[in-house]
Amino acid sequence: MNIINIPDYEDPRLDPFTRMNERQLLHMKEPFWGAFLTESPKVTDRALEAGLEPLSVLVSHDQLSEEARHTLSMCGDVPVFTGTCKEVRELTGIPMTRGLLCCFRRPDLVTVEKLLEDKHRIAVMENVTNPTNVGAIFRSAAALGMEAVLLNHACSDPYYRRASRVAMGTVFQ
Repeated sequence: MNIINIPDYEDPRLDPFTRMNERQLLHMKEPFWGAFLTESPKVTDRALEAGLEPLSVLVSHDQLSEEARHTLSMCGDVPVFTGTCKEVRELTGIPMTRGLLCCFRRPDLVTVEKLLEDKHRIAVMENVTNPTNVGAIFRSAAALGMEAVLLNHACSDPYYRRASRVAMGTVFQ
């Protein structure tokens, strides 16, 4: 683990957690890839288990010796920025970070043909713009044994931090 105490709130390496909104993360490093954030060790574990690539982590000191220890061990040698709970909350502006935020490289989109290949139970979302609802639908689809979820262009991003948290990480399955 590459643990780094939060050096300075203005450190540009903290931008994904502090100064970038979801739209800016989506277009980070364009035209090659975007990024997204996960919140909490459990959701981050699901993204890691799905083979997604972590770029950096922000975690409170108390989580280093608790639930996040296992999560961090799966992140390889990415920078792990750490500070007190108060520092992490002040830095991010998120009142409930569950102690850990992870920045991931956004995976390439899958074609509809590839997504539906050999699938029989498919949930379809059209124009669902609320991230909480998108997350709840993904979680329900997983509970009902759906093999794929297809979204149209007007749906909220399932990788949006709130959507993936409400879905308990099932958006990465």
